[in-house]
Amino acid sequence: MTSKQQAQLALEAALEKKALNPLLLQVEGQASYTDYILLLSGTSDRHVQTVAEAVIEAFARKKRRPIGIEGIREGQWALIDFGDVVVHVFYHAAREFYDLEGLWCDAPRVAIEVPAESHAGQMY
Repeated sequence: MTSKQQAQLALEAALEKKALNPLLLQVEGQASYTDYILLLSGTSDRHVQTVAEAVIEAFARKKRRPIGIEGIREGQWALIDFGDVVVHVFYHAAREFYDLEGLWCDAPRVAIEVPAESHAGQMY
């Protein structure tokens, strides 16, 4: 499976659990540790956990295990590292605070299909 296919798999799993505001960044050549970064939001601690667990389960069905997992129990910011793809699932306020979109402002945004209900403006 290519890096982009892995990113798509993570995106699809997250959207099945109603993740919000997905953004896929292609950082290949800009970051030494991954090719793609997927940013997602959840509406609560439990939602963040559910989205993160869904991504992990989708990869497990493909016999892929994450290299590292951080923050799922806390529910504010879950990081799942699959090597070629790093997935960040944020509680919305934490996503705004850490502003990874701003950090990676020079990284190309990958065009992705996102259902209308997955676009949310300011949630609070």
